[in-house]
Amino acid sequence: MTRTRTVLALLVLGALTFGTGSPTWITTTVATALQPEVAVAASGTSAAPGVGAGALVLLAAGIACALTGRVARYVALVVAAAAGVLVVASTLVVVADPVPAATNAASATSGVTELTSPVTLTAWPWAALATGVLAVVVAVWAGIAARGWAATSARPERAGQGAGAPGAAAATPGDGAAVPAEDGAAATAGGPGSPANDDAGTDGDAGTDGDDPDDEIDPHDAWDALSRGDDPTGR
Repeated sequence: MTRTRTVLALLVLGALTFGTGSPTWITTTVATALQPEVAVAASGTSAAPGVGAGALVLLAAGIACALTGRVARYVALVVAAAAGVLVVASTLVVVADPVPAATNAASATSGVTELTSPVTLTAWPWAALATGVLAVVVAVWAGIAARGWAATSARPERAGQGAGAPGAAAATPGDGAAVPAEDGAAATAGGPGSPANDDAGTDGDAGTDGDDPDDEIDPHDAWDALSRGDDPTGR
């Protein structure tokens, strides 16, 4: 269980808990002075207020796991597990005895507390019970897997530091770093004291010594040639 999956799971479970608590959980009827039969329905959040509270806590715990550090992350996971327990407990109270919740709903709807028909449960309480159990499982699983979250986040930094060392050595060959053999040979061959340069210098000196003084261009003649538009170096 990774950190991202934990965050997504808690957020999804929080939304699902809200979704299972919004529909009608309980239906029954009462009789009033004006109507012999009045339908009464109670949603999950009104019949079991702990379901709505647990959904909010799951959403907050998911956000906290995404933004906080190690210690706060463990606290958020503990709170998420407690929220799942709260959802399960609140749902089981309604499932075990739905009459008090139905009576409260009838009183709020018609002002009458005497029920005239059996209380019926829909399938939504069981869905809320499942989301609460899943929230506990995810929180416990994430708490066990969270030990490796810090090590996983530190690996890229260590890898970057290891990769930067060769780059630093290669970037400073002129500061005394070792030069590869081929480059060193090329540098030696092209250096001032190399045989090739000595030969080139000797040939150049010989060519200079062998030039005919008559071939030198007189500055005045060169200026006149340029004035006429001719090339002074032309022979």
